[in-house]
Parts: sequence; C-alpha cells; structure tokens
Amino acid sequence: MNNYIALAVTFVLALSFLRLMDFIAHRGWMDSRTSRKVIHIGTGPLFVLCWLMFDNAPEARWLAALVPLSITVQFALIGLGVIKDEASVKAMSRTGDPKEILRGPLFYGIMFVALTLLFWKDSPVGIVALMMLCGGDGIADMIGRNVKSPKLSWSEKKSIAGSIGVFAGGWILSALVMFVYVQAGIFAAPFSTYLLPLMWIALGTTIVESLPFKDVDNITATVVAAVMGWLMF
Repeated sequence: MNNYIALAVTFVLALSFLRLMDFIAHRGWMDSRTSRKVIHIGTGPLFVLCWLMFDNAPEARWLAALVPLSITVQFALIGLGVIKDEASVKAMSRTGDPKEILRGPLFYGIMFVALTLLFWKDSPVGIVALMMLCGGDGIADMIGRNVKSPKLSWSEKKSIAGSIGVFAGGWILSALVMFVYVQAGIFAAPFSTYLLPLMWIALGTTIVESLPFKDVDNITATVVAAVMGWLMF
C-alpha cells in the first residue's frame, strides 16, 4: 500500500478507537479506570499491526511515528489545559484531573514514538517491547483489582495476581502479534523460536514493573523489555 494511504488508514483506525473509548467512558458505560486500561491494551496492537500496511521505504517509519506523536501531543495539550476535552480526561485519568494525562498516558505515547523510530518492523525488539507495555501493564491492573491475592512485600500497592497478569499478558500479546508477523513473512524464523525469549522478556518486565516506582513503569518496564529483546534477538 502507498505509505501515505497507510498513514491515513492508521490515523483513522487509531483515532476511531480512542474516540469510541472516550464516548463509552463519557456516557458512563465503563468506569474511567477500566477505559484507561482498555485504551492502554488495545491501542498498541492496533498500531503495530498497521505497520504491515507500510512498505520498506526509509521514510515509512517516520510517517508511521506521526500517529503516536500527534496523539501524544494532543495528550500533552489536554493535560496542560490548552485543549478542553472532558471525554478524553474521563477515559484516561483515574480521578478526573487532566494533569494525570501528563504522566502514564504521555509516557506511553513517548515510548511508542521512540520504539517505532528505533526498531520499526525491521526487528522484533520494538514490537515485543511495545506489546509488553500494552499487555503486561494494562492487564496487570485489571487482574490486580479483581483478583484477591497477597501484596508484594517490596511494593505494597502491587499484588501477586497483578504480577502474574504482567507476565501472562505481556507474553501472550507479544506472541500473538509476533505470530501475525511471522505468518506475514516479515520474520523468517519459525514462530516457535520466539516463545522462550518472549518468556524471559516477560519475566524481566514483570520484575521491573513490580518495583515501587509510581507512574514511570511505562518507561522502565518498556526499556528493560527493549534491552532484553535487543540482547536475545
């Protein structure tokens, strides 16, 4: 597909998903914390799968990166109060404070821009790191809130169930997207060769995510996943 058409399609799909979640949260059909995590989990795979529409031209990664960059800039403007968007604030903040968007959601977007430009679809490293970010951190919160389990001794706000969610969610989502890329012929190695490295990367991501650092795990866990992926792939 022409790269500019691919860019347009990616923009439409990403924005449609975000606006749909904003609408659902604004109408009260889903609480803000859940909608925030659904956005966290769903936006990434949608964007990374859209990479398959782009060709291998040098400018392709830069065009694709415009999508998370523009959305991240929008997040920043909403968080700073430059843009008033109650639906987005309700969907992406825990308490309704726009400034919350300047932490987790903003860091999430920055990671997407950086890893798109650094690794693109030439390497599984960026893909896996982003899926660990989406599946691991996103699913962890949903499981941790709904499954009763002991808290971690070194991180009182995080639980064993949540950590299991990080591991399982990151591993499964990474495996699913890598399977699509292998089937599409982007990576020549058999899919089975990725399963063990993905397990170790998911474990490393889980350990880092369990640390008691507030609001920065979107950066720390993703960077660790990328470094481990770079060493293993």
